[in-house]
Amino acid sequence: MTLKVIGTGFGRTGTESMREALSILGFGPCHHMRALIGDAEHARQWKALTTGATPDWNLLLGNYQSCVDWPSAHYWPQLVDAFPQASVILTWRTAESWWASFEKTLLPIILAHAKSSASPKNEQLISTHVFHGKPLIREHCIAVYEMNVAAVKKQVPAERLLIHSLGDGWEPLCAHLGVPVPNTPYPSRNSTSKFQEEFLDS
Repeated sequence: MTLKVIGTGFGRTGTESMREALSILGFGPCHHMRALIGDAEHARQWKALTTGATPDWNLLLGNYQSCVDWPSAHYWPQLVDAFPQASVILTWRTAESWWASFEKTLLPIILAHAKSSASPKNEQLISTHVFHGKPLIREHCIAVYEMNVAAVKKQVPAERLLIHSLGDGWEPLCAHLGVPVPNTPYPSRNSTSKFQEEFLDS
């Protein structure tokens, strides 16, 4: 199996909905942060990249047709080069609305793991490698978010890239991938309240 779709957008830009949408359209299974939950070996394999291991995309993504969200989204430049036939999708929302969601969802988990003696997993990738150890500094994180968006737009040819904003639905996605629009509503998953209920409420 080889990657057909590469997601380059940060977590909290509609990646969970996109994961489900790609699966509905026949581009599943789709790798997402959720793939690391409860799979210590898979998490260890991804964590090795943060300490300098050479990427083995067949090992990390060989069972998937698509990938969105972290950790894979952090490595999109390498993936875009490694899979030149794959379509590229940038899930997008305004930087301010992204921060508002990130601050209420992923950030508390990152901070909790920073205080824990347990081995850091995907949260360390986000904190250390994506946000350079400054996940609490709003202006810094927003700047990193905007730099990622700009880099994707600059480095990925326009004919290969779809910028998919929250609320865009099926039509632009299906046109980009060359598949029919399904007779089902576009997924709406992992809202801030649903995320908090699943991962933060005790």
